[in-house]
Amino acid sequence: MRGSALSSTTPAPRARRRHSVGEVVLGVDTHRDAHVAAVLSLTGAVLATDEFPATAAGYRDLLKWARKSGTVGRAGVEGTGSYGASLSRYLLAQGVDVFDVNWMDRADRRRRGKSDPLDAQNAARVVLSGRARARAKTGDGPVQIARMYKLTKVSAVKARTQAINQLKAVLVTADPVLREELAGLGNAELFRTCALFTGVSSREDAGAESVVQATRITLGLLAHRIGQLSEQIRDVEARLARLVECHAPQLLDVVGIGPDTAVTLLITVGDNPERLDSEASFAALCGVSPVERSSGRRQFRRLNRGGNRQANAALHRIVFTRLRVDSRTQDYYERRIKEGKTRREIVRCLKRYAAREVFHLVKQLQPVPRS
Repeated sequence: MRGSALSSTTPAPRARRRHSVGEVVLGVDTHRDAHVAAVLSLTGAVLATDEFPATAAGYRDLLKWARKSGTVGRAGVEGTGSYGASLSRYLLAQGVDVFDVNWMDRADRRRRGKSDPLDAQNAARVVLSGRARARAKTGDGPVQIARMYKLTKVSAVKARTQAINQLKAVLVTADPVLREELAGLGNAELFRTCALFTGVSSREDAGAESVVQATRITLGLLAHRIGQLSEQIRDVEARLARLVECHAPQLLDVVGIGPDTAVTLLITVGDNPERLDSEASFAALCGVSPVERSSGRRQFRRLNRGGNRQANAALHRIVFTRLRVDSRTQDYYERRIKEGKTRREIVRCLKRYAAREVFHLVKQLQPVPRS
């Protein structure tokens, strides 16, 4: 944690008390070990500020403390996807609308300074002003399970790619006889052959090892690692496919969407799709909403380079799959080309259409009941 949350050159009120004033707004600056909370009235007055441990008991104490100042219906929490994830889930379960607050007002920081109490107050002010519109994900249902599996798969794929590159790099400098033995083999056969090489030699033979023996042992160990990682990837992919088939089978009926793409889009939406107010908000979240670049008589829109880039890439895959296999998409592409549109502009439009279609499908998902 960044030191004591309330120690700062800019003094802030600590645990100031007023009588209940009706509805209040909670703001929380989150850290690994402790969270700093501030309660503001609807007029923006700071009612109380305090620090709580980042534990289950601390979350209960924080909300109980905040409710002494009034009814807590909304909360702005920094880092709802990291240090504030557990707190966000707890507040949502207690009926509090949680908004993700990631960017503080830099001008205000330059003017008033930086401290954890000020950050907590600013988080509440962003919610109070209506600038915070991103509702926090609940993270308590099948989509959160998919997120865990997806994380495991991504790391396993990276590790397997690294092991494959290392194995092939070892072959480049290997003895010519060994290289000739393995020359011409495809990846699958190469890995199976290398996995049959002698394992780690005993300590008695270690002093008599040759470079060729060490090379064969290294190739064998790397091949075994590649095999283990491949098995992990297949297992996780099967789990992800079952999750999608069970909770969002309607996505798999869409041309261009497979289990991996469906999982990416579900993770973007979260376990509470009702937090997305419209298909336009989902398009903006995926970075496929058009951005105006018009000037004078020139009317122009460019690609949005913001939003969730994994979701954007998933929509990109959908579009290019449809351009290969879907006749309707191909006809649309040809028609727009004749109208003078560029390929980039057509792809932007197709991604926007795909986002609209996906949004109406994921809105059919039933929200996870909160206990």
